[in-house]
Amino acid sequence: MAAAKTDTFVWQGVDKQGRKTRGELNAPSSAIVKAHLRKQGIAAKNVKKKAKPLFSSKKAIKPADIAIFTRQMATMLKAGVPLVQSFDIVAEGVENPTMQELVTDIKNEVASGGGFAVACSKHPKYFDDLFCSLIASGESSGTLELMLDRVATYKEKTEALKAKIKKALTYPIAVIVVAVVVTSILLIKVVPQFAATFENFGSDLPAFTKMVVSMSEWMQANWYILLGAAVIFSAAFGKAREKSKPFSDWVDKMMLKIPVVGDIVFNSVIARFSRTLATTFGAGVPLVDALNSVAGAAGNAVYSKAIIQIRDDVTTGQTLYSSIKFTNLFPSMLLQMVSIGEESGSLDDMLDKVANHYEDAVDNAVDTLTSLLEPFIMSILGVMVGGLMIAMYLPIFMLGSAI
Repeated sequence: MAAAKTDTFVWQGVDKQGRKTRGELNAPSSAIVKAHLRKQGIAAKNVKKKAKPLFSSKKAIKPADIAIFTRQMATMLKAGVPLVQSFDIVAEGVENPTMQELVTDIKNEVASGGGFAVACSKHPKYFDDLFCSLIASGESSGTLELMLDRVATYKEKTEALKAKIKKALTYPIAVIVVAVVVTSILLIKVVPQFAATFENFGSDLPAFTKMVVSMSEWMQANWYILLGAAVIFSAAFGKAREKSKPFSDWVDKMMLKIPVVGDIVFNSVIARFSRTLATTFGAGVPLVDALNSVAGAAGNAVYSKAIIQIRDDVTTGQTLYSSIKFTNLFPSMLLQMVSIGEESGSLDDMLDKVANHYEDAVDNAVDTLTSLLEPFIMSILGVMVGGLMIAMYLPIFMLGSAI
């Protein structure tokens, strides 16, 4: 059955103490808003739909915002603050209006008798199945504050890992883009000025200078083609990854084979696998269901398929250790820790230690990659820009030596 469409209503009223109050509420109709306010002891005087702006410029909600929200809710509940009041306190401290609206929607759903997990499940864009199932588990077992703390830790660790990967990939790409832009500007704007001067020399130019002038002339005539091709390629690549699963799987496979970067991706996948499985299994989720969640959160198609195979093998009665070993994709350290965890009954603790180890490995690898790339990229920039300058001044030096 489809959920009823809700609108935002602006209301004004008087509370039990006779004080004027106002606010906003999401509901299917104004009658439901009035009924909800009556339950809170507020006599509604004016209820109307909130006018929508002509131009919407909502600030996006990032995964980091959800991680902060989860941590704040865990802290509030641990301090003994009632659930609905916790939503109010968190919403007041949120600077992002879109996030504030999301928190208010969840609070209203919970205040009207719905569950926390059910309220979150109505916003799948921000709360995935893993999040909702863990919250539901906490609600049913009466340990919501502990489960929120566990989910908050998981979210924080996951976002920190994503930030490290982004740092590893963004820095070299940004420098390369800057190098290409600077070189293009020199070829299109600066070199032609020198070329016009060289025409008055009346002598042959050095071969290196001729080559750069020819490149400049070609860039002046075709720069828009290169720019268009770059934009089309980027858009097509992104669209292909989004729409074509075989292509997306191939890209994930190739990412694992790139020198240095492949090691970072591998370590991050192992860390994510260990962290997600430790969180779900430690929360009391059955192993097979936990592996389903892990497969969705793996972040790499090669390992997602492997985890699905592990799940199928565990379903047939095999141990987790033997199922993981059979894939030949996971490191020996993970295998040994899983074996110890299964034998000792502390699988979530062992997996948590593995996750910490590989998250540290990603951190170290990113720092190493950055320190190695800096001199390499600076050298490339020096050769590109310096080479162009040498090509332009070389005829002047030769002319000066001939005088």
